[in-house]
Amino acid sequence: MRTHLRDSSNGQLWLLVLLIVLALLAGLGMREPMPADEPRFVLAARTMIETGQWLFPQRGSELYAEKPPVFMWLQAASYVVVHSWKVAFLLPSLLAALLTLWLVGDLTRRLWGDRAADYAVLGLFVCLQFVLQAKRAQIDMVLVGMTTLSLWALMRYLLEKPSPWLLMLGTFAAGLGTVTKGVGFLPLLVFIPWLWVRWKSRHALPSHRGLHVFAGFAGFLLGVGVWLAPMLATVLSSSDPALHTYAREMLFKQTGTRYANAWHHVKPAWYYLQSMATLWLPGALLAPWLLPAWWRRVRRVDPRYALLLGWALLVLIFFSASPGKREVYIFPMLPALAVAAAPLLVGLLRRRAVRAVLWSYMAVLVSVAGGLALWLMGASPDRLQGLVEGRGMDMATVARLSWWLIGFALVALAVMIAARRRVAFALVAVTAALWIAYGLGFMPALSPGSSAKALMDRVGQTIDLDAELAMLGWREQHLLQADRPVTDFGFKRPWVEQWQQAHTWLLQAPDRRWLFLRKEAIGPCLDPKQVIDIGESNRRAWILAPGTAWIEGCDVPASWSADVNED
Repeated sequence: MRTHLRDSSNGQLWLLVLLIVLALLAGLGMREPMPADEPRFVLAARTMIETGQWLFPQRGSELYAEKPPVFMWLQAASYVVVHSWKVAFLLPSLLAALLTLWLVGDLTRRLWGDRAADYAVLGLFVCLQFVLQAKRAQIDMVLVGMTTLSLWALMRYLLEKPSPWLLMLGTFAAGLGTVTKGVGFLPLLVFIPWLWVRWKSRHALPSHRGLHVFAGFAGFLLGVGVWLAPMLATVLSSSDPALHTYAREMLFKQTGTRYANAWHHVKPAWYYLQSMATLWLPGALLAPWLLPAWWRRVRRVDPRYALLLGWALLVLIFFSASPGKREVYIFPMLPALAVAAAPLLVGLLRRRAVRAVLWSYMAVLVSVAGGLALWLMGASPDRLQGLVEGRGMDMATVARLSWWLIGFALVALAVMIAARRRVAFALVAVTAALWIAYGLGFMPALSPGSSAKALMDRVGQTIDLDAELAMLGWREQHLLQADRPVTDFGFKRPWVEQWQQAHTWLLQAPDRRWLFLRKEAIGPCLDPKQVIDIGESNRRAWILAPGTAWIEGCDVPASWSADVNED
């Protein structure tokens, strides 16, 4: 039995590479931005293109001070190149995923050789979270591209060639990652296990000369300065209180306060164990074999394992110490662990128990997909009502999802039978089939409802072409999918203030002005007989109110507040 990829034909290896590329590309341009996060970033990027204001991203009429603009810059730049938002909004994540795969393969090759490099790339690809993030227009895949680039350069600097240029590249990528998402500095923690290795062993490690220290600091400052320097210069030279509030929010609340005293996503200390046990499948299934092997190599003070695993452990401790936790926070660990696992996979795949676990994983995946498809096809409309209700879905969408699930299950089953005992080949092919079905079938089917495009199309068809539209209680996808310029009264502004501004706006031209808002946020001054139920989307009901629906002489009380869930 052949257990090594390079023992197989080059044609099979290239087939796996082709499947990886197809899986990553599948669905590009076939769906709209969908919550969470995607519409918000695309809306800010589109506003940058329209207004030319690139330093301070906006969400409607307000400044968006929750994330730095680097990711939005990349989306806007992608649009300049391809002239299609449906393609451009996903390009940064796609390119970051391809870069990460290359960096993982190259670093593994330098540390352990070509054979291990193949396993590192394929091993990272089959872990569910990697392609899931590669197919989402969220910051995290781009952040991982930057942190992996930084770790690649710093590992080479510490273990291969003590070049100040490598050190500068590593710290520059960490700095750029920091102004992409605040935790981009994490690769710099690799110097802590490096100090331990230097203390415990006699390996010739580079000394820190003055030039190297300068290069390291200069690289990081250049990275953060890409956005921080012009932003601060603009704020300090301006008397606009909104810009000063923006700077304080970004530099303090969204960094230190968000970490030390998180106000949402509060989870227990062990939360990341369950995240790794699910989103890192099937790699997490190999933990009983990998963990003891890693421990033995760290005890021998192998600097390659000590730096990779020590850094990953520090990242895990760093995020576990914060009360606020999300599964994507520890995503930067995954490429480093793929590198550390790669040289061991060659031997592990010889073990019958390891192969049995991986075959079982694929069997469960196929069974769940097939079983879910059959249930969707056979369930009564009443039983499916809870699934479609509030999501803007219909039974045609459910049927479409069912057929794609059946298609994936049949293709995966055929691959498993054809692969016979080549578990690595089967695992990559089944994973690729899953993500091709996800990109070509699942997400395009869900897109009209989840992206609110279907809802906003109904809004555009309901009101006249020359009618004016305003929104209250809106989400980013509504503003993004509107078919005309939209007036908003703020996103975080108190409800009563928004209603007072909406009152003034509607009464200026009641015959041609309309208000779009959440049904549960309807104010006391609208005539319910003139309100139009426009549909449901994102688990919320939405309504349209013409300007003539405002009750004459009615004013919204200053103490009034909408009784809505602000999730």
